[in-house]
Amino acid sequence: MIITRRAFTTMLSLTGLAAVAGFSPLRLISEAMAQAAGDVAKPVSLPDMVLGPKDAPVTITEFASMTCPHCAAFNEQVFPKIKSEYIDTGKIRYIFREFPLDIKAAAGSMLSRCIANGDAPKYFAVTDMLFRQQNDWVMKNTTETLTRIGKQAGLTQQQVEACLKDQALLDKIAADQKYASDVLKVDSTPTFFINGEKIKGETSFEEFAKKINPLLKS
Repeated sequence: MIITRRAFTTMLSLTGLAAVAGFSPLRLISEAMAQAAGDVAKPVSLPDMVLGPKDAPVTITEFASMTCPHCAAFNEQVFPKIKSEYIDTGKIRYIFREFPLDIKAAAGSMLSRCIANGDAPKYFAVTDMLFRQQNDWVMKNTTETLTRIGKQAGLTQQQVEACLKDQALLDKIAADQKYASDVLKVDSTPTFFINGEKIKGETSFEEFAKKINPLLKS
């Protein structure tokens, strides 16, 4: 099930959000052929959060859920190596897109967007912090912890509350998730596209390198 307006509006309150332990998982979609890079690159509702040069020969697009433990593990163990080896050296363009698997993941993504306010490096920094503190804000009092994180990043209590109730932002996240599900056949996280080739699940740095290096030479 895609995160919907009704589900989010019903559950999102200062007490309700904290009480929700999880949300119905997205329906499984049968595996499809790797999508063309053009489909992955098509404009979506929210501005892409991107690191790396626009003209890089390789583009990696990650679809992740903020409550996904495999996504958090990838963020901690693999992404720093990709960033050091390929992003910081200008060899690849890296795009992060939200694919919330539950209501708490949607709230985390919304907070990242609000704190970053369009600043991609800041967005990646906040997202990294949320992944690293995943157990704290997912398993405990979600709203209080997200509010604390928002305040640490410079938002007021009122700004955090307004962010988590921003229906327009939620609608855009849901629309982008629906596109990824319907068109790109994303049905789990993390899912990656390397120049349009789909890779599902937690993947090692060595496996990424085997895919990236030949594309850099071509």
